[in-house]
Amino acid sequence: MNRIAKSVVLNLVLAGGLLLSAGPAWSEQEAGGAPGAWLSTYVNARTLGLGGAFVGAADDASSVIWNPAGLSTLVPNELRMDVSRLFEDTTLGAFQFAVPGSKLPSFGLSVLTLRSGAFEKTDDMNNVIGTFRDTQTAYILTMSRAVTPRFALGVSSKLVRQSLEDFSGGGVGFDVGAIMNVTPAIRVGASALNLGGPSITLRDTKETYATQFRGGFSASVMRGRGLITGELDQTQKYGTSMHGGSEYWIQPAFALRVGMNDQRPSGGFSYRTGGHYQFDYGVSDHPLGMIHRIGVSYRFGGFYASAKAEPEVFSPTGENAVTNISLGSRTKSDTDNWELSLVNKMNQVVRKFGGKGIPPSHLMWDGKDESGMPLPDGAYSYQLMVHDADGRAVLSPAHTVEISTGGPQGSVPVIPIQP
Repeated sequence: MNRIAKSVVLNLVLAGGLLLSAGPAWSEQEAGGAPGAWLSTYVNARTLGLGGAFVGAADDASSVIWNPAGLSTLVPNELRMDVSRLFEDTTLGAFQFAVPGSKLPSFGLSVLTLRSGAFEKTDDMNNVIGTFRDTQTAYILTMSRAVTPRFALGVSSKLVRQSLEDFSGGGVGFDVGAIMNVTPAIRVGASALNLGGPSITLRDTKETYATQFRGGFSASVMRGRGLITGELDQTQKYGTSMHGGSEYWIQPAFALRVGMNDQRPSGGFSYRTGGHYQFDYGVSDHPLGMIHRIGVSYRFGGFYASAKAEPEVFSPTGENAVTNISLGSRTKSDTDNWELSLVNKMNQVVRKFGGKGIPPSHLMWDGKDESGMPLPDGAYSYQLMVHDADGRAVLSPAHTVEISTGGPQGSVPVIPIQP
């Protein structure tokens, strides 16, 4: 395979494998091999399930890829890793770390790496003399600051390095973004990516990443258990694409997602464990086959709200007549008020605790509703919500506690009496 043929094959492979969110106007033929297409169309496992619509949500460490301002919405510190195996042994991985701030800005660091499979390297006589790979890495440093409790701005500086065969080069560019909470449940966001570059010269031709504009919204529904997102992307020279998705937490530990990545369906799920770890899986259709992506995140420290019941199963008529719910929180400004809600399987609030200032270290629940009537046996979910003096809210992970008055089942053996 001569050098020209190798270049054509490489571009075809990357065109199919890296264009994850292309629209009709931005077709594989036009933009699949465009400079920076792999980074402009990157989605992690969770966002892949949302159809690539995330600029208006931007609520995890990966938000810097869509909207740098999203870092200001984070509550705990977050460490996230994603990996995907694409086509022709091409792999794409990401490492992201975010630290939310209060008096200081929020900061984030992201490292994304694209690595192609091995291609044969030949001489002028078409003899194989080895192999080569195309490797591209982006280092993104992000800073975000909340101008008001409802409005934040962010900026990212990115350094991109590329090596192909015996050539290598690098370039620098910038992203900017804004995000605003229109209401406590509705958020809008916008961003402009690849401003002023990066521009990379591998041999003698400079290639510049296309500027991209994104705008969208997110809406929290069903008391925070559901999320609806929509996004419109406009890319310089290549046109417009639309994305949309939804997320629903069926249980506190398990969520399902479905989306439309422009004209291609997508979906996925998440599983949370221990209140700190989350496993994400995303899948999307593609002309060359299905795309699968997995990710793991760890949330710790920072600003938080926590609630934990002990014991998790109790009987108001038995030995464990109450459950002790431990509470804790840390807010970005002075704590204003708190509220703990217990919800039945019909998503109805059956008991509510709350007050001004910092929540107590613990409270007792005796299994009764607001009127003092005993509740039926079953599982009840609970979450602690804490508001600060600026109106921001932090919400604890949802947990379940169970009322069980039935007691153990079994039989009493009958021992015959010997005469």
